[in-house]
Amino acid sequence: MAGKSLRKGRKVSWKSHGETVHGTVREKITSRTTTAGRTVAASKDEPQYRVTSDKTGKDAVHKPGALHPE
Repeated sequence: MAGKSLRKGRKVSWKSHGETVHGTVREKITSRTTTAGRTVAASKDEPQYRVTSDKTGKDAVHKPGALHPE
């Protein structure tokens, strides 16, 4: 998925432990930081996205290629 269409509030889905998870993009991460319980090695050239699961309310961080628009 093109990173340009992954904006805050966008509904997306991703695979986690063999099942499809639905959620919302919360933040585009463009620098090394700690979020969602782990260190994220993101950069402006290789951003990652913090997403929140609709089912559990927990946060996760994924690269753009793992996220699919809904």
